Amino acid sequence: MAKKSKSAYVCTDCGAEHSQWQGQCAVCGEWNTLKEIKLGSSLSKTASRGHRGYAGEQSSGIKAINEVSLDVVPRFSSSITELDRVLGGGVVAGSVVLVGGDPGVGKSSLLLQVSCHLSQAMTVLYVTGEESLQQVAMRAKRMALPDDQLKLLSEIDVELIAEAASQEKPKVMIVDSIQTLQHAEVSSAAGGVSQVRETAAYLTRFAKQNNIMIFLVGHVTKSGEVAGPRVLEHIVDTVLFLEGQSDSRFRTLRAIKNRFGAVNELGVFAMTEKGMKQIKNPSAIFLSRAEVVSPGSVVMVVWEGSRPLLIEIQVLVDDSPYGSPKRVTVGFDNNRMSMLLAVLHRHAGIQASDQDVYVNVVGGVKVNETGADLAVLSAVVSSLRNRPLPEDMVIFGEVGLSGEIRPVSSGQERIFEAAKHGFKKAIVPAANAPKEKVPNMEIHAVSRLSEVLDLL
Repeated sequence: MAKKSKSAYVCTDCGAEHSQWQGQCAVCGEWNTLKEIKLGSSLSKTASRGHRGYAGEQSSGIKAINEVSLDVVPRFSSSITELDRVLGGGVVAGSVVLVGGDPGVGKSSLLLQVSCHLSQAMTVLYVTGEESLQQVAMRAKRMALPDDQLKLLSEIDVELIAEAASQEKPKVMIVDSIQTLQHAEVSSAAGGVSQVRETAAYLTRFAKQNNIMIFLVGHVTKSGEVAGPRVLEHIVDTVLFLEGQSDSRFRTLRAIKNRFGAVNELGVFAMTEKGMKQIKNPSAIFLSRAEVVSPGSVVMVVWEGSRPLLIEIQVLVDDSPYGSPKRVTVGFDNNRMSMLLAVLHRHAGIQASDQDVYVNVVGGVKVNETGADLAVLSAVVSSLRNRPLPEDMVIFGEVGLSGEIRPVSSGQERIFEAAKHGFKKAIVPAANAPKEKVPNMEIHAVSRLSEVLDLL
């Protein structure tokens, strides 16, 4: 009698397992997200061989916390400064990094650059499941990369990839992409929930056992999330997203999960014929303003990861021809926009309930911090009154529900960054005002929304 294969149902949103199918996930509450996976014997076989520690040493069982070695996790440069910044200071040996992004955004080009430059100093293996070896070589030639030392492998069987890597013993391995890999003991097609989950777990164990740093390329769905189960993001050490508009050559690399560094760190690149070019001064590309500044435009200083970033924000306020005014935001939270308009009405007497309000963060950057509140409201008032704000002014600060202006983190660093780019005026929270005078900078420290409107 044939042995019946076991199966489970995994939620593609949160990765929770269920013994049987049901319409709603019991953990995250999402509907129709459970997918069936076949439970093979790969996990049990790997476990029977013995689990190894992070640096490849045999696990010695339970230890007291004071017996655990506190040696610093070794890092080395990826050869690209912006990528090192996002990773938290460089590449960690034995870690697994998932790089996601839309098709054609530049994931493979960026990692091919990293591979070719690192191969000059160490052994690097580039595994491709989507392209032939000739296609990869042609791309490296077109980008004029030093490809004489890079090792290539075209394979989709994860066990054969691990076997080849065990013989080659690379220090860094790139796998493009995780959705093309297959595990022989999983019956589903490549790219399915079962295959993505098993192959990612297999490669992660392999990386930890052999102290090999692995970059995994992952495709994204229409909703902008990495294809496959959400558990994929839990398995790896770091998740990076490469984003960019189709009509712009600029790309932003952001970390949304990082076990070895800060999250929400931002790296900026420009896509060129020679591959990804680093942008050392991102504020310069986001400040390409028009010669004549229009009402509703203002420059704000946001804090991205470990550095300040000057970004222009534009607001258009117009009469609404319909009974329900529109609130449209690009790069800014729509719910927060509605809240700020209510604060403006309650504490400043400026009503926009019968107006359409459109907010756009220039350059395709997504602003998630509250330090942009004051700049957004200033731009709203500027557009509503049809009065342009001074071209050499920057504004930042959080706006509270009672109309107070609250301080933000790293306020003085933001002011110095604005002064470095030639801005002469700044409206900042009173608690962020510098104690010493900033050369060539007129600083207005405010504590209430009404004070801001008087200045404007």
